[in-house]
Amino acid sequence: MTDSISLTLSPDEVEMLVDALEADLEGYVEAAKEAREDGNKEDLETFAEAATRIQGLLTRLQDLVEG
Repeated sequence: MTDSISLTLSPDEVEMLVDALEADLEGYVEAAKEAREDGNKEDLETFAEAATRIQGLLTRLQDLVEG
């Protein structure tokens, strides 16, 4: 990802984003699990990649709040 966006958020707003992303992450992890059980490799890869990207963003946001 080469483009970036500068954005100013309050700690409360970052916490709201973290909460929303955690819920979203759970959905993608569950979807990946179901795709694995169904033998759907394409969906498994898609959902696993989404979960990985969300986890990376979550980590960055959590570091901001805790830092």
